[in-house]
Amino acid sequence: MIAASLLSLRLSTCRSPGEGGKGPDPAPEAAELVELPKVDTSGLRAREKREWSSAVSEFLAPCPDQPVSLAVCVKESRDCKACAPAARFLVKQVQKGKTRSQVEAAFKKRFSPSEVKQITIDGSPEKGAPNAAVVIVEWADFECPFCARTAPLLDSLVERYSSDVKLVFKNYPLAIHKNAEKAARASMAAARQEKFWAMHRALFERHPKPLDATGLQEAARAAGLDMRRFREELDSEPVADAVARDRKQGDALGLEGTPLIYINGRHFDLDYFDVGEDLEDWVRLEAELVTGKAPSPKPQAPAAPSASVPAPAPPEPGE
Repeated sequence: MIAASLLSLRLSTCRSPGEGGKGPDPAPEAAELVELPKVDTSGLRAREKREWSSAVSEFLAPCPDQPVSLAVCVKESRDCKACAPAARFLVKQVQKGKTRSQVEAAFKKRFSPSEVKQITIDGSPEKGAPNAAVVIVEWADFECPFCARTAPLLDSLVERYSSDVKLVFKNYPLAIHKNAEKAARASMAAARQEKFWAMHRALFERHPKPLDATGLQEAARAAGLDMRRFREELDSEPVADAVARDRKQGDALGLEGTPLIYINGRHFDLDYFDVGEDLEDWVRLEAELVTGKAPSPKPQAPAAPSASVPAPAPPEPGE
């Protein structure tokens, strides 16, 4: 897995204040244990097997034209190629010790057709396969340490699955980070010189150094920008408009923290999924569902030791 050498990123977002957690709830027990072809449940304990059996017996198949339970869909080999993967997905969710409501919410986010959003990517920086089966859209803040830690994972996915994956970046500078707006504009000024990704890397690699005026100048030089043009365009109206457009799109999706990740229009919600543990599995399954075959990643180079990342600054009251 790409994240083998990285820390877990569960709930790792820069968030606005006032957001609560989710409490535990009891999980119902199934009337009978379920066995499904192509779904290995041998690693489940007795209690987990009951919880999983209950879930696959009650949750509906992901395909709207198959109004049956997951268990029936798999047993009868219904025409819904997501059924068996969905049942295997639930095995992992139960093994992680999630409550019934968390398992149900995670299942819905991953498989429900109603969860897919239409996201406009025209005009946003992108890299990867032009006609990719899997399109990852990320809203990020260049001063968010969790975004800095997520960036190399996303870069690695694009590199290793270069025939299947495309990454699209959108800015969302948070008010709690004083230099974030300027950094976002700096990235879009670099985009006007067709050097967005070089600037993207230079900005994130500066952590934990500040992205003040001096920091932005150093990052721009590291990215190989025309410095005179960069200074002229940094505060230009087109650059400011590009950042505002991205922020508006994030607001429309209910963005509460960065990074915000959507994969083929489906929210990779960091309240339910872990970047280090779940992201590559999600992308691989998505590619298989779209293309009908499992993707073949390029070999991964040994990862360099990751630098420590400080905790995010506390939110400001009223933001």
